[in-house]
Amino acid sequence: MSTEIKLFVPGRLCLFGEHSDWAGLQRTMNAQIVPGRAIVTGIEQGIYGTAKKSKDFCIHSSLEMFEKERFSCPMELSGLRQNARQGGFFSYVAGVASYMAEWYHVGGVDLEITDMTLPVKSGLSSSAAICVMVAKAFNELYGLQLNSLGVMNIAYLGEQRTPSRCGRLDQACAFGVNPVCMTFDGNEIGVERIRVKKELYYVFADLMAGKDTVKILGDLNKSYPFPQTEADRRLHEALGVDNERITAQAEAYIGEGDAQKLGALMSEAQELFDEKVAPLCPQELTAPVLHETLRDGYIRSLIYGGKGVGSQGDGTVQFLAKDMAAQKELARYLEQEKGMHAWLLTLKPKSAVRKAVIPVAGFGTRLYPETRGVKKEFCPVVDRDGLVKPAILVLLEELDAVEIEEICLVINREERQLYEDYFFKPLSEEHVRKLPKQMRAYEDKIRRIAGKLKFQVQEEQLGFGHAVYQCRDFAAGEPVMLLLGDTIYQSNIGVPCTAQLLEAYRRYGLSMVALHKVALDQVMHYGIFAGTWENKEQTVMQLMQIAEKPKPEYAKDFLSVPDVSAPENYYAAFGAYILTREVFERLGEMTAAHVPGDGEIQLTDALDYVREHCGMMGFVPDGESFDIGNADAYRDTVSRFGK
Repeated sequence: MSTEIKLFVPGRLCLFGEHSDWAGLQRTMNAQIVPGRAIVTGIEQGIYGTAKKSKDFCIHSSLEMFEKERFSCPMELSGLRQNARQGGFFSYVAGVASYMAEWYHVGGVDLEITDMTLPVKSGLSSSAAICVMVAKAFNELYGLQLNSLGVMNIAYLGEQRTPSRCGRLDQACAFGVNPVCMTFDGNEIGVERIRVKKELYYVFADLMAGKDTVKILGDLNKSYPFPQTEADRRLHEALGVDNERITAQAEAYIGEGDAQKLGALMSEAQELFDEKVAPLCPQELTAPVLHETLRDGYIRSLIYGGKGVGSQGDGTVQFLAKDMAAQKELARYLEQEKGMHAWLLTLKPKSAVRKAVIPVAGFGTRLYPETRGVKKEFCPVVDRDGLVKPAILVLLEELDAVEIEEICLVINREERQLYEDYFFKPLSEEHVRKLPKQMRAYEDKIRRIAGKLKFQVQEEQLGFGHAVYQCRDFAAGEPVMLLLGDTIYQSNIGVPCTAQLLEAYRRYGLSMVALHKVALDQVMHYGIFAGTWENKEQTVMQLMQIAEKPKPEYAKDFLSVPDVSAPENYYAAFGAYILTREVFERLGEMTAAHVPGDGEIQLTDALDYVREHCGMMGFVPDGESFDIGNADAYRDTVSRFGK
């Protein structure tokens, strides 16, 4: 395992549902309280760091804001807990480390904060972000197999050991820069990712006025768990049934792409907060700077709506701008005319995958001498419908079935005519006459699939990653599905394996690798992927490490993934991927830096870089992949595929 890891944790912006997290927790004592519900998103600003194993727990930074302070403490429970209780920024990291020392068999961590673009004390959860970073560092360095929710829970429990006592939604930054709907029912937390249909142009700004979050939380908590006065009952109503209605509407508007209604809902939520919540802590929640900013006539001309952030008060304000131009102008106005610090946040829809890439430029040397005259992709197999088809046609049929609109084949220049003849050259009239009626219909299907094909010539073969990079213009910034030309798939459940992969991508929106189990004694033949399960079904994995053809000893120590069926499992690439723009960008950097004779450009290296910097998911489809790339695999495929 790497001796040093790089980390990034974004801040979080609560769009709707502030305070409902801790209010929902009170259901453990009063079942009449309505479960909390909040819509939260990570933001682009955050904390960057590097971490490595250490005997002690220490955190340090050369950044000016930390004044070269260094926190160091033996990895021992009592000392860490004492530091957590003292308060201040470093108390948060001590709180998380103390939880790790108490409940996990781990050593220390040396964490360096290399950059911080996230403002502190502005309702954007800088404290939660550093807690999540510490939890992620322990998780990845010591292989604790925690998923995003597990990391979030430990970050929360660690922060609870400090004087801050923030709520559960602060740790939503563990889910990255994605909007999620969080529910809080006593000690139970639910997290569902939200699909964004159209771009939403937010601006949030530090009001440069300050607030006392501890007092706000202290005053509001006095009304829980049982309301005693009319004001208490109105607070319960605001954080309960009113909040439940507003967050449900907000999620619907985001899904429908209705920015105007969403903005109006922001203003309605603020009015409700001022009416029913602010009276419980008027000293902090009257918030004159916030309300003056919300009433600004010029700002109102640029937005659909606005509201406070987090615990509210004069900390941070958020606006939903009418379009990109209004977003930029609003940020300029807040910065230059109002003297505030402003940031942009654009929530973008996760593009539907409508393109696919299949590299087929290899020579097929492992199937020699057959490949002297027949491309390996044209080797025949019998499909489930009983038809004998070239393997490439089986792949293209599956892509057609899942409504992929454009397919790019990466080919050798001298082989283009082969594909042209097969897919575009019409059969002779005599040949067509001899075909049964149903076969004539299938011939029409082949011609229709051919209409989706495009070709990209790979002039020189510099590795699999280089072949994929040839399709950068074809991808044009969109996510694309990547399939291997010598692999075909068979579903166990009637839903194509590629359709299962597409659905997983729609849920998570990150680059994705389809995976399948392999035996430990076979790992040296594959790229092996390890991580932590993100869902109860144990089909989606947050990837933590990628190793190309590791030795079994290394895989056993560092790449094992437990599931409900076995404590040790090893996952290799299934042969299908969803590649986002970041993968092509990294392949471009690798290609530009490539020195002739210095090895090949490998896709695995680009995937590992994107995994580390942007996040990446693994997905285990309910099906099987069949290889035709070598003699033994082809023999097995011919005997089993399609049955």
